Amino acid sequence: MVACGWDVATNERFGWTVVAQYLFAPEIIAGAKLTVLLTVVAMLAGTVLGVALAVMRLSENPVLSLLSRGYIWFFRGTPLLIQLIFWYNIAALYPVIALGVPFGGPSIALGSANVLVTPLGAALLGLALNEAAYMAEIIRGGISSVDPGQLDAGKAIGMKGGLLMRRVILPQAMRVVLPPTGNQVISMLKGTSLVSVLAISDLLYSAQIIYSVNYQTIPLLIVACLWYLLMTTVLSFFQGKIERRYGRGFTPRKPRTTKNVAVSEGMDA
Repeated sequence: MVACGWDVATNERFGWTVVAQYLFAPEIIAGAKLTVLLTVVAMLAGTVLGVALAVMRLSENPVLSLLSRGYIWFFRGTPLLIQLIFWYNIAALYPVIALGVPFGGPSIALGSANVLVTPLGAALLGLALNEAAYMAEIIRGGISSVDPGQLDAGKAIGMKGGLLMRRVILPQAMRVVLPPTGNQVISMLKGTSLVSVLAISDLLYSAQIIYSVNYQTIPLLIVACLWYLLMTTVLSFFQGKIERRYGRGFTPRKPRTTKNVAVSEGMDA
């Protein structure tokens, strides 16, 4: 391991001087900021939509449940990259975006799809809609983990569906929802690199633009990796703090080891 690290540090082909030169370049900093913005906006939109989909999935209304299942099936079953390219080329299907009554009713044209759905808008649409499918399953699992007795108790004191969900179910589901949600945030941060195919100046695309000019491909990719590592490390730190906050008052059960089983059996004897 030490030998491997020494080789990486001393290999001139890694271009560490170039890495140091571009690590804080304005283009790289701007790309990192856009990556964070894409992550935050897409996660917020995906989480809100995911909550709605999770509630629909658990609904006793078969139509709502079927719609939610269909949405999750489609967006989890198709690659994110294809979805991003699809939204980028949505004008090929709908040149004009309009609001109106279905089945031939009157409509109001909002404008050209090429103008309304910009590359950045296509990226946010693709990331948020895809993330909503995963968040819906995570939130559904958290809601299902809440003791049904809590639901009955809330109904007994007169709480209705929406209030019961906000005040009783969702707060208790947070302990189960947060760990996988934190992982999804980190995954989203790295997944934003796919928007580079839409020519959006995120972190990866900024690095690609620079090395397309100076041909320092490896050093610029290392710069991008270092920034991704820094951002995921910060997210992991805050994820741990939030999990500890919501985990207060809950003591996880320790696994029964062979030694503990033997001691327990001896006491029973």
